[in-house]
Amino acid sequence: MPATDLSLLIEAAQEAGRVATAFSGSKVKTWHKPEGAGPVTEADLAVNEMLENKLRCARPDYGWLSEESSDNGDRLSADTVFIIDPIDGTRSFIDGSETWAHSLAIVRHREVIAAVVYLPLKGKLYSAASGHGASLNGTPIKPTDRVGLTGANMLVARPVMDAQHWRHAPPSVTRSYRPSLAYRLALVAEGRYDAMLTLRPTWEWDIAAGDLILREAGAVTSDRKGEKLIFNNPDPRVQGIIAGNTRVHHDISNALI
Repeated sequence: MPATDLSLLIEAAQEAGRVATAFSGSKVKTWHKPEGAGPVTEADLAVNEMLENKLRCARPDYGWLSEESSDNGDRLSADTVFIIDPIDGTRSFIDGSETWAHSLAIVRHREVIAAVVYLPLKGKLYSAASGHGASLNGTPIKPTDRVGLTGANMLVARPVMDAQHWRHAPPSVTRSYRPSLAYRLALVAEGRYDAMLTLRPTWEWDIAAGDLILREAGAVTSDRKGEKLIFNNPDPRVQGIIAGNTRVHHDISNALI
C-alpha cells in the first residue's frame, strides 16, 4: 500500500464532510431508488462526484465501487479498488440527525488495506491501515474484553433477535441500534458496544471500511456463517456480518442457525 493511501482517504473524507454539511438535510432534494432500494439525495450525489474525481485522479489505476456510481464491472480486473459509501445513513441525513457517515475503503486483492469512517456532525473520524492499528481522532481504539454473550451490549435490529435465527432461544442481550451500518461497526471497534450483527445480504460499501477498522482494533469480523469477509465480488454483497471481540464473536457464530 502506498504510504499516503490512508492520508488520501482521510483528506477525502474531511472534504466529503464539508460538501455534505453545505446541504440542509430537511430541505435537500430527494429521490427514491428503484425496487425499494432507499432514498438518495443531491448531497449523496455531490459527495460521490467529489470523491470520484479526487480519488480516481490521485490513483487512476485503482478500480471504483460506490453506492452512487454505475458499476460496469471494470473494477473486477483491478488489483486495488476504492469501495465508497458517500453518505451511509441517508435517511438520518434527511431527518437532520447526526448519525450518518462517510465510509471510504481501499481493497487490495479482495482484502481491505486502508479505511476511514467519518461522522462530520459528531466530529468522529475512525481510521485504520493494515498492520498499523485503528484510531478515533488519532487515539488508538480497541474492542471490549467482555466474556460471554449473555448480557452483552449489541447493536442489532429487532428482527435479527427472532427465534428463527437462533439454535436455541435468542440470547439475552441489551439491544441498541444506529441507522448507519458503518457507524455501528466503528462503535464496536471503539469498545462502546460488545458486538454488532446483521443477517441480511449487505452491500460492500456499507461495511468495507468498518471491517478493517474492527480488525485493526483487535476485533473479529465474519459473514453470518463465520466465513472471512472478502470484497470486490461480482455481486458486491456479503452474507451479513458478525463483529465483536474474539469470545463474543465465537459465541454469536455458534448460537446462530
